[in-house]
Amino acid sequence: MIMEYADLSGTERKIIHSIKGLVKQNNIDNLSRTEAYLRYYQENKAIKWSFLAHMVSRNAGWNMCDLKGKWFSKVIGKQKRDLLFQTYEKANWLIFQDAYPQLLLYQYSTKKGKAMFHLLKFFQVSQFMEQEWRHYWHSQDHVRILLALIINEQNIIQKPVIENSFYKEHVFRTFLFSFQDWFHYSCVLLPTVNGELFGASVNGFRSVDKRIDLGKRLVSILFHEGLYSYFYEFAINTIHTGSRSDYEQYLQNKANSVTPELRLAYPIVHHRMEPLKDWSKQKKLKPNWFTTTVHHRHPVVLTSWYKRKQKKLHRTILFKERLERILSIYKKKEEIMDD
Repeated sequence: MIMEYADLSGTERKIIHSIKGLVKQNNIDNLSRTEAYLRYYQENKAIKWSFLAHMVSRNAGWNMCDLKGKWFSKVIGKQKRDLLFQTYEKANWLIFQDAYPQLLLYQYSTKKGKAMFHLLKFFQVSQFMEQEWRHYWHSQDHVRILLALIINEQNIIQKPVIENSFYKEHVFRTFLFSFQDWFHYSCVLLPTVNGELFGASVNGFRSVDKRIDLGKRLVSILFHEGLYSYFYEFAINTIHTGSRSDYEQYLQNKANSVTPELRLAYPIVHHRMEPLKDWSKQKKLKPNWFTTTVHHRHPVVLTSWYKRKQKKLHRTILFKERLERILSIYKKKEEIMDD
């Protein structure tokens, strides 16, 4: 029998109402989401996905603010930059809208000492995750629930964002997206206060499988016993503003990215939640999604690489500017000669 809202007890309805309020309160923008993920992790260290989400969300903020920074504004028109921001914002809003109720419902369950995962359906959470949370409640398999959350959230954004006809045509198949992909923006950086950068990247961002693989590779770095404490130290001691100065302040020979803070660059975006189809009812799970073995095809220490990539980006943009000026002067001369 399918449970309806009318069948719920008063307590269950209060829990749903409370969670919806907290989700709305914390899903305002990239900054509020990033902070919420970290607060949750500090209170629930067993749910490692929340710390992963925090660090990935920081990267999303930096990518958003790059679009209003000194360099990208030189070579990409405002309309296209705004469109790319909307893509980032939509994907991150959707993930939070789906994941945060799950995290809060688990927290309610632990406080009450009773599994409340039957309420997940009232937040449009997939049947897959309802089963995974039930499994976790009994098994306490921390690795499996971490992988399940990675799998779920990457599938959540596939249809409404990655395969959305508008975004596909105007973002993912454009030179703009290829340009960002080439200049390291498909790379997720994991900074430390010691001025070191770690991380991993993905080629083929549109592929669910490749994004899931990236998530697993990031987990292997983020929670490595010799590195985790440095990343956590950075997270709790560095306020997330959206500007790359958040971590570039710790670098020796600081890069000159000149990106603004997010709330100075963008207004609040008001999203509307639309009915989502349960991806897990339409797609078969792949066994390799749950494998824990990862292969790092590239070095995970990125400090020197990042600095080189920044310099290359800046040189390329300056060259493009000079070339455009020369062509403009040449065109004007031709027009004068024609007159």
